[in-house]
Amino acid sequence: MGKYLIGLDNGGTMIKAAIYDLKGREIAISSTKTAMFQPEPGFTERDVEEMWQANVSAIKGVLKKAGIKGSEVIGLAATGHGNGMYLIQADGKQAYNGMISTDVRGKEYVIQWMKDGTFEKILPKTMQSVWAGQPTTLLRWFLDYKPEVIENTKWIFMCKDYIRFRLTGEAFGEIADMSGSSIMNVRDVKYDIDLLKDMGLESIYDKLPPLRYSGEVCGKITKEVAELTGLAEGTPVAGGCMDIHASAMAVGITDEEKMCVVAGTWSINEYISKKPVVDKDLFMTSIYPIPGYWMIMEGSPTSASNLEWFLTEILRDVDLKNQDVYDYSNNCVDCLGDQDCGIVFLPFLYASNVNINAKACFIGLNSYHNRDNMLRAVYEGIVFSHKYHIQKLLKYRKAPKSIRIAGGVARSKVWVQMFADILQVPIEVTDCSELGALGAAICAGVATGEYKSFKAASDVMVDIAFTATPNPEKFAMYDKKYNRYLKIINALDGIWDEY
Repeated sequence: MGKYLIGLDNGGTMIKAAIYDLKGREIAISSTKTAMFQPEPGFTERDVEEMWQANVSAIKGVLKKAGIKGSEVIGLAATGHGNGMYLIQADGKQAYNGMISTDVRGKEYVIQWMKDGTFEKILPKTMQSVWAGQPTTLLRWFLDYKPEVIENTKWIFMCKDYIRFRLTGEAFGEIADMSGSSIMNVRDVKYDIDLLKDMGLESIYDKLPPLRYSGEVCGKITKEVAELTGLAEGTPVAGGCMDIHASAMAVGITDEEKMCVVAGTWSINEYISKKPVVDKDLFMTSIYPIPGYWMIMEGSPTSASNLEWFLTEILRDVDLKNQDVYDYSNNCVDCLGDQDCGIVFLPFLYASNVNINAKACFIGLNSYHNRDNMLRAVYEGIVFSHKYHIQKLLKYRKAPKSIRIAGGVARSKVWVQMFADILQVPIEVTDCSELGALGAAICAGVATGEYKSFKAASDVMVDIAFTATPNPEKFAMYDKKYNRYLKIINALDGIWDEY
């Protein structure tokens, strides 16, 4: 009988389950899509029960595809999007729809806390910026506008912690995930009633689940779940971690030399350090799953989700002739070449990493431009947003010798090469299609004792597929484009507050 690990990845809309052997080989993947809806402008929600059923379907599907028995799975763990919020009643049902990290209903509290000194007061404990998609701002919104929802809430979960709760019946908050939410005292690794009071949130203290680490066993598969999924009752379930930590783990970020870029819904740019960085200009310092390490991160929802919008809304009427839409877009960008056509795209459809009110836009359009020109500008604008974050990180560390990339962008050699040419750093792509799930599976392998450490697991389970080497001849052209991108952002800064 074989030994296998399962990783579950709960994104904003897509739920995936992947099975790995103990060498890190991907045996099978199963995915299910869920709906995201926006009942009001700035609200991004999902049905929590639908998300759970999608996990059940994905687990059943991956066991069937792999052709293995549930008893051969020795452990599993989940990852999921960070922040947002999942409010659950005592009966296990949702007190309100789940909220994804792109929800901006709490923006007023970000503005208030930045102005009244709250942000600077809490920073030494939270080690991160305040922004609208955090559970802290969402909770304040509910306390002010829908207090009955909070009254009916038993547990405040992060995305993957809710899934683990459904798998095991046990409520825990995993530390790496919680440390990226401003809801816990990151400095002292605990919940802190005084910190919550500073944000007007002391009433929710008893609704926070007990804290556990990524590599700890946090319950076992229940009999009911075993019958639903085909897993064996009693299978250990590890703490898991937030998707940004899972992806970094899955590309082998186990020391301070490497840097990682995750280009998905969010522009995530990160490295790990044995010393935390606390700076009002830094997006986030959180706790990494490897004991003794902190994750230093710059990020914003300004990455590949902008391309998803373009493909859905602008290319909806294009006859693809049975070609995959991503292959089509990569072809268009590649065939066009990288000459300067003058268009700049600001990738701020969902939020911004500059002015909080900044909006997405195309600048420099002329009558001779077409959709391919605009598409290339989207690709470039997203990379420029990553570069903006990476340059901020370089205040705290030396330039990396290479960057490992994760997320949907890693499937596009055209886009990966663009990252290499714009950043002028070799970009390494690992041999894994589902990095979040692999990172979760690594957590399960550590929790069950199959690996002595996260580094030992990574050394066995992570391989490099290819490296994109930067072309130094393209530096000047892309540097000119990037400086134009920055000038446009600065020129428009006074406009956004009118929206």
